[in-house]
Amino acid sequence: MQSFRSEIENPLVEKDILELERKIRLFKEGQVDEERFRSLRLARGVYGQRQLGVQMVRIKIPYGKVTSEQLHRIADVSDEYSRGRLHITTRQDIQIHYVSLDRTPELWAQLEKDDITLREACGNAVRNVTASETAGIDPNEPFDITPYAHATFQFFLRNPICQEMGRKFKMSFSSTDDDTALSFMHDLGFIAKTKKIGDTEVKGFKVLLAGGLGSQPRHADVMYEFLETDLLIPTIEGVLRVFDRFGERSKRAKARLKFLVKDLGLDGFLTLVENEKRALAYQSYPIDTSDFETEITFESTEVPTVQIDNQQDFELWKSTNVIKQKQEGLFAVGIKVHLGDFYTDKARKLADLIKQYAANELRFTLRQNILIRHVREELLPFFYTELKKLGFAEAGYDSIADITACPGTDTCNLGISSSTGIAVELERVLKAEYPQYISNKDVTIKISGCMNACGQHNMAHIGFQGMSIKSGNLVAPALQVLLGGGVLGNGEGRFSDKVIKVPSKRGPESLRLLLNDFDTNKNTKESFLNYYDRQGKTYFYDLLKHLSDITNLVEDDFIDWGHDKNYVKAIGVGECAGVVIDLVATLLFESEEKLDNASEAFENGQWSDSIYYAYSAFVNTAKALLTSEGVKTNTHDGIINNFQETFVATNRIELSENFPTLIYQINKNKPSKEFAYNYLNQAKGFYQKIDTFRKLVVEN
Repeated sequence: MQSFRSEIENPLVEKDILELERKIRLFKEGQVDEERFRSLRLARGVYGQRQLGVQMVRIKIPYGKVTSEQLHRIADVSDEYSRGRLHITTRQDIQIHYVSLDRTPELWAQLEKDDITLREACGNAVRNVTASETAGIDPNEPFDITPYAHATFQFFLRNPICQEMGRKFKMSFSSTDDDTALSFMHDLGFIAKTKKIGDTEVKGFKVLLAGGLGSQPRHADVMYEFLETDLLIPTIEGVLRVFDRFGERSKRAKARLKFLVKDLGLDGFLTLVENEKRALAYQSYPIDTSDFETEITFESTEVPTVQIDNQQDFELWKSTNVIKQKQEGLFAVGIKVHLGDFYTDKARKLADLIKQYAANELRFTLRQNILIRHVREELLPFFYTELKKLGFAEAGYDSIADITACPGTDTCNLGISSSTGIAVELERVLKAEYPQYISNKDVTIKISGCMNACGQHNMAHIGFQGMSIKSGNLVAPALQVLLGGGVLGNGEGRFSDKVIKVPSKRGPESLRLLLNDFDTNKNTKESFLNYYDRQGKTYFYDLLKHLSDITNLVEDDFIDWGHDKNYVKAIGVGECAGVVIDLVATLLFESEEKLDNASEAFENGQWSDSIYYAYSAFVNTAKALLTSEGVKTNTHDGIINNFQETFVATNRIELSENFPTLIYQINKNKPSKEFAYNYLNQAKGFYQKIDTFRKLVVEN
């Protein structure tokens, strides 16, 4: 591959990009282990896709906010390095596909010219910080949570405490008790609150801990009913440090925070968080909100004259897609983006539209849509006509007909059956047969191509999960139907019940049966969830049972939605194969890099960062030696204790004190210059001792 050189002004960003280019080269030369390389590229937003030899690149968009300039940049990058399609995710990111691995550093450098990053968009790191798309404009919000989401993103980006955790970590910020950012299903979820303390109204958050979806959904615990805003960053850091140290690392299916909190208990976990306080660089971290309180300005005051062809369609669009802002005379306009996919030609026109007429801001939403903010009321007809030209004026924003779906078998390695194909068909059914539901925002339909729930199927009122069923020697695509999930508000939610599995081609009929039954038998003003609870899971199983019969499958049942050939179940198509090399040597090499990072941080006066890099070097070095002995290394805490038992207690390695005492100085001392200096030198000395020991073992 050609060597790439960046010209990015930010030296941290440039270092990141050049490091990715170097590691790609070393990987192709067989000098970096495949698993370690995968970990590095995932933390740089580069993800293998179902098709061999190409990558999906995830662009990290904090709380979904982009300007016109940024959207133009993303469109340019997609055209140059991908295929011109942009996919909005349920975490407010943008994904582009079919990217050559060799070109990812150059792609990243182009994005950074408009302050857009790939860093930690994937991998075992803090993922994109999501937030209510109406933050800052919601009439019911206690305050704008945007500055706090932004500060969280900034503080933990490249932060050494969360670079190589056991699993990913997800956070969200909700503007109101409606909890539109879904706090109950996040590792940490925050809901804006205010509290009267004396004569002062204080801003803060209700904090939810250790929620999650996936194959084993867990409702988050209430960590705090009220946490003042200046304690936000220290609290998150404490949680991340405990997760990094005690979280599972070997058993991927048990490595999320929800399992650790379940094992330790909420009180036990919070005790460990409390024990980390002394090690934090900040006991309090006030967040400056002034940059988000500037006056809303417009490039043009012009109000173009337009002709509305169909007033009825315009009024329907206004009723479903237009949201009144708390700012007098301003409105937000929702764009229903089919399956979250749109193309660069339309993206550029949209970017020009918001720059000239809408204060230069839009937000990608958690339901894979777009929300244009700060539209003057007199411009609504103009926006309607302009969006209609782009195919962006379809009514039903955030309605039942606005189905959420992951990419499924289109590009994902883990997809079992097509989620996008069935979503297309279900939306067609709703438009053609149930037009009365176009305005219904009380029922959600969500679809995932597998159990991992990227489409959030198991928290929907009506959910579908991609599966397969066997009939004789053939395998047919299938859907598990889930019912009864939803957001209740104020940090409360419910997960869907698994009701029945049906062939995928019977998915539309299952939806018809459910909606027809609801329309016929619901009580006046009865919600779908109340109706589901009143009837019970067995009732709906019986309603759909005949659709699960596989004795009468026809040829079409063996062809998935959106395909023309028989279904083949293919999960986990491999990525590029790497050369198998000495894993122990790789771990020791990484320890050297961590020590270099610790030294650099120390030289820059970043005592806390230096200490954590040194801690990581300690653990990584110990892990290398334990790996050579075949000893378990599934948690940091386990590595520390197992190293003591295997090497120190047996006098194979001589230390001045026991290993846990040496390591755990990290949470017994404040992050001062003196401690950072001593701890770094101890880490360097430990590495030298282990490297010498390892060389002697190999030689003998």
